[in-house]
Amino acid sequence: MTLAANDGVNGVALGVFIFFFLAVTVIGFLAARWRRAENEQSLDEWGLGGRSFGTWVTWFLLGGDLYTAYTFVAVPAAVYAAGAAGFFAVPYTILVYPLIFTFLPRLWSVSHKHGYVTTSDFVRGRFGSKGLSLAVAITGILATMPYIALQLVGIQAVLDVMGIGGSSNWFLKDLPLLIAFAVLAAYTYSSGLRAPALIAFVKDTLIYIVILVAIIYIPIKLGGFDDIFAAARHKFETPNAAGKPTGALVPGDAGQWTYATLALGSALALFMYPHSITATLSSRSRNVIRRNTTILPLYSLMLGLLALLGFMAIAAGVKVKNGQLAIPQLFEDMFPDWFAGVAFAAIGIGALVPAAIMSIAAANLFTRNIYKDFLKPDATPEQETKVSKLVSLLVKVGALVFVLTMDKTVAINFQLLGGIWILQTFPALVGGLFTRWFHRWALLAGWAVGMAYGTLAAYGVASPTQKHFGGSSKEIPGIGEIGYIGLTAFVLNVAVTVVLTVALRALKAPDGVDETSPEDYTADAGDPGVQTELPPATAGVTH
Repeated sequence: MTLAANDGVNGVALGVFIFFFLAVTVIGFLAARWRRAENEQSLDEWGLGGRSFGTWVTWFLLGGDLYTAYTFVAVPAAVYAAGAAGFFAVPYTILVYPLIFTFLPRLWSVSHKHGYVTTSDFVRGRFGSKGLSLAVAITGILATMPYIALQLVGIQAVLDVMGIGGSSNWFLKDLPLLIAFAVLAAYTYSSGLRAPALIAFVKDTLIYIVILVAIIYIPIKLGGFDDIFAAARHKFETPNAAGKPTGALVPGDAGQWTYATLALGSALALFMYPHSITATLSSRSRNVIRRNTTILPLYSLMLGLLALLGFMAIAAGVKVKNGQLAIPQLFEDMFPDWFAGVAFAAIGIGALVPAAIMSIAAANLFTRNIYKDFLKPDATPEQETKVSKLVSLLVKVGALVFVLTMDKTVAINFQLLGGIWILQTFPALVGGLFTRWFHRWALLAGWAVGMAYGTLAAYGVASPTQKHFGGSSKEIPGIGEIGYIGLTAFVLNVAVTVVLTVALRALKAPDGVDETSPEDYTADAGDPGVQTELPPATAGVTH
């Protein structure tokens, strides 16, 4: 049995890890020359890669964006700790692709036509409301920050298992992490979205190799899946100190509402995150988006296999105080040192790609929907790009400080809260893509109610280790079952939006000006009037 990470440094694994890290660092800086545009000083170029990515680049970019280092660590860790409940991530990634097939091509078309860079750009143009646009932008930035911090948690888990995180000197202990994110900040600043787009090829290739090897090699060493599931069942049926089972190999009746609402709510929220939309808008045509929704489910297959590693860690006798270390420790124990290094590199690079995209997405929101809309309306494309680059650095620094100064569970809980928050932008974004009926003031009120209820409900959830923000599930009012807080808040949001829209329409409250037209939502690249570059002074301005 393994009680903790190694006492010494695993030199071979560390050497392999450093090799891959240096390789992707070189790729990150060289990406600035990849498909270089004549004018690089625009958010279309720096923040969206020139809106030029084809099917495979977009597929790797979206995969690198959505399936992060924290996914690699946290999904099997949840299975390791609680059993089948951790598999909720598999059905939610299955549900999400038919959902996004219906609205992402429409968002791409209207954004391409009007030069929109962010979701808030679209909301402002569709509803003629800078207030609603600001609400969506602030929500996106708040939800993204802890998500970036969790990528650091994934890297820290790897460093701890390799034996680097054991120093009593805080500076030496965190130095590798500081170096990793200094390099990330540098190549993101210089190359923009092109850097994670290229690095995603390396990251996803490594992850697929590691999972395919793990799903074959580790069960052979552990005696097969029969023994693995038997060990997991034994662990979960063993009572804890309170006399209750520690988990379940198959979800019980009591947990089915939680499982279902968490899967559905997470599916609705996933493509509300700014980084998901940034990767989407970087593609060169709406057909690229449609094709990607049909091949991205391959990642769901990978995720299902990845989740099984949690059961393997139990069967392998891995015992860790921090569940986030379970899978890195499993790799350390079961693989030869050199291949453990490959696995650790996959997790580490799996943090760099989404962290880069997330920081770019948050920076674009600030630049377009706070800086330009409220601070400097006459900002030039060059000024926008400069501000976005600087803000992307500040976002990374903020996430780094967040992780280094706070307990890791705080970052996890804020990420759970971020999921509840970002779901509240769904009515404005997706609703706006299909109808203009919702009133802008009603959408803003619904958003406020959903945010307030979700935050207060999550604040009241306790766990064995903390009094507040201890989880994301609570009793659903009027039903009595335990369900995902974010989905309950979303239902309240929609109800308030519909009721107030009816009232405001009856009162003939003034509507904002819609700068879009019906044909904008089906336009493709090359259609007459479709813009491929942001106009310097008028793009995105509400008339």
